[in-house]
Amino acid sequence: VNLFKNLTKWGWLAGFTAGFLLVIPLGQIIYSTQKNPYAVIENKFKVMNQILYYINQLYYEEVEMDVLMDGAFKGIMDELDPHSMFISAKDQKNIDEMFRGKFQGIGIEFDILNNYITVIAPVMGGPSEKAGIQAGDWILEINSKSARGIQREDVYKKLRGKKGTRVDLKIGRIDAEPFDVTIIRDDIPLYSVRASVMLDNSTGYVWLTRFSAQSGAEVRKAINTLLGRGMNRMVLDLRNNSGGILEQAAEVANLFIAKKDTLVYTKGKTKEAEQIFIASPKKGNEDFSAIILINRGSASASEIVAGAIQDLDRGLVVG
Repeated sequence: VNLFKNLTKWGWLAGFTAGFLLVIPLGQIIYSTQKNPYAVIENKFKVMNQILYYINQLYYEEVEMDVLMDGAFKGIMDELDPHSMFISAKDQKNIDEMFRGKFQGIGIEFDILNNYITVIAPVMGGPSEKAGIQAGDWILEINSKSARGIQREDVYKKLRGKKGTRVDLKIGRIDAEPFDVTIIRDDIPLYSVRASVMLDNSTGYVWLTRFSAQSGAEVRKAINTLLGRGMNRMVLDLRNNSGGILEQAAEVANLFIAKKDTLVYTKGKTKEAEQIFIASPKKGNEDFSAIILINRGSASASEIVAGAIQDLDRGLVVG
């Protein structure tokens, strides 16, 4: 790259003041009015390479290039729509553990709200539930260090760990003073059915919190158990269920549909992206009426189940 001398001569590189200001005149690096999309992409990659070169050579701190590139990839996907995203290999591992496997940690479902880790729900049977952690609690400190402004990937690093190790938390709770709690990490059971009970002599209730690899089997087992207890109507609670595996959404919806009909289909630019999920009458059961509870936290796979049941006149959707 021969631009450094020119950039210096033109005054485009400013030096050390409070920090380091690196300004690269992209129009001077590469400029193209070509409309060929492949030519445009090629030119953009050349710009990217030169930006990375100057950052690596001139930026005043050490930079993790893979982190920069992940940020660029995320930016590309953000330009498409709110539902498209780039998932790094590190994040993919966490997602796979959440939906398909088993991991060791403190066992909470969480979100980052107002700069703090907010407990959506402790995992049933996990160490956090046993320690008294409740939905809505905030984690203010982890091992005596403030958790304010923590990034999602750092939550996994700090709260997961080997079985038998401890983590000290300071917890905030509505109408209570902050308090300390020590949690011993353990194997985390990944059940998607959080509750399955009879509300009265004829009404069954199933709370499905996510669509993971075994959700269809879990809901089927819950339905069969409740039918054995006399259920003739069922409430499926999908509130705050943000979704999960598409195939499992079709499996769960099929449990309510006893006729061959389309549950959900996908369309895309290529044939490979097109899928059609047809209900299997052998899997479905219509011996009970169905009510589906949803709210604004119900998304993705939850919407698929609710939509299929509503469109096929199988039950009532409330929310």
